[in-house]
Formats: sequence, structure tokens, C-alpha cells
Amino acid sequence: MTDALHRELLELAQEAARRAGELLRDGRPADLAVAATKSSPIDVVTEMDIAAEKLITDLISARRPDDGFLGEEGASVEGTSGIRWVVDPLDGTVNYLYGLPTWSVSIAAEQDGEAVVGVVAVPMRGETFHAVRGGGARATGAWEGERELAVRPSPPLDQALVSTGFNYVLEVRAHQAEVAHRLIPLLRDIRRGGSAAVDLCDLAAGRLDGFYERGLNAWDLAAGDLVAREAGALTGGRPGERPGRDLAVAGSPGVFEPLQRLLEDFGAWHE
Repeated sequence: MTDALHRELLELAQEAARRAGELLRDGRPADLAVAATKSSPIDVVTEMDIAAEKLITDLISARRPDDGFLGEEGASVEGTSGIRWVVDPLDGTVNYLYGLPTWSVSIAAEQDGEAVVGVVAVPMRGETFHAVRGGGARATGAWEGERELAVRPSPPLDQALVSTGFNYVLEVRAHQAEVAHRLIPLLRDIRRGGSAAVDLCDLAAGRLDGFYERGLNAWDLAAGDLVAREAGALTGGRPGERPGRDLAVAGSPGVFEPLQRLLEDFGAWHE
């Protein structure tokens, strides 16, 4: 990829994330209701998820009509340009439904199956994170200008603050609770924010030492994983594998491997 194409994709992702974030933040109806469910009755979609994805895909396809799409709310286009956009228009829908602030818009551009641009907007914080493969990770927020992101120096695992999430399929989340029960005594503490994209960006910003979750999809991971890696984090799935539905693990270099080993020992990936 050329630097010019990098810039084009990044600027387009930033514009789409900003506009979708404004729609979600400013257009949230007072009587917001569930429009549909996905994996279980508590895995919800709202009308705003659907509207935000349409805004993003319409904007990008108008500028780059030959690109492909993979979106959480159903966007699926093959494309012919070699670029595919992986979109989660509202990561943290349950938080959004309840009026909690930890939700995000996540947009990544892939080439040949690899994320090359990632943008995660967190409107209720006034923060936007972005990364270009090989170019580092940065964020804008309440501070002046762009801030370059870097993970925290790695603590011993028993002093690590680690975030996770729980699946909406009851049998899966029951097993996840068992894994967390075994893990908590070995860490400083566990957090559960409700948006994997935000968790990965918080890792990149030095607000967490590690992250893990089972059951994530490509749209949950693509942008945040790139931001975390470009900030110096290591990411993966089960040992030797890439992050995916079985397991996603991320951490500062000294936290990643021991956390991954424990999760493997505890069977965090089991169906």
C-alpha cells in the first residue's frame, strides 16, 4: 500500500466514525427500544445500530464504490478493489441501550486479509483512536492535539489490571465466569467495560495491562487489535493462533504470554 492510499483510507474511516458517532450520540431517542436479537434474547440490536451502519457504508461506498464490506448488522459486499471495510457501527449496544457511556464506533480497512487502518471513536468520552499498520497508534481527546499511544511498562502478572467481556449465550458466559473465578486471584483485578474495541484502545493508551475475551467476531476486533499492536501490545488467540472467536488475548509484552498460558490452562476457549 502507498502512503497516499493509507492517508485516504484513514481520513475516510475517521470521517465515517465521527459522523456515525455524532448520529448515535445526538440522535439517540428517549424511547430507544430493541429492534432485534442475535445470539440470544439478551444479545440485542437497536434501530440506531442499523442506522449507523447504513451511514458508514453509504459514505464509504460513495467515495470508494469498488471496496468490499463486512458489517455486524449485515453489510456484506465482496468488492473488487482489494480493500474490505470491517465495521462495527455500535460496539457496546447494551451499554448504549441503558445510557452507559462505554460504547464505540469501530471501523477497519483490510487489504489481503490484514488490517491496515483502524479507527475507534468513543463519542461519550470525546476520544478517537486510530492506527495505520507500521505507523504507530494515536488518539485525540480532551488534551491538545494528537497523542501518540504506548502500552504501559509490563508489571508482574499479579499486579496486572486485565479487562474481559462475557458472551450473551448463557452456557458460554457461565464457563467464562468459571475462568474469571480462577483468574482473579492471580491478577491485580479484572474489569468488564462492555466494548471490546474500547478495551483494546484502553490497553493501547496505558489504561489496562491486558485483555481477553471469547466469542468475538472480526468486526469486534479488527480496528482495536491494530491500535493495540501499533501501540506496542502483543495480540493473539490460543498459542500460535491469531485472535478470533475461540479466544482473543492482548497485553503488554510481559503480560501477554503468561496471561495467554493461564487462559490455555484454564480452557478459556472451550465450547
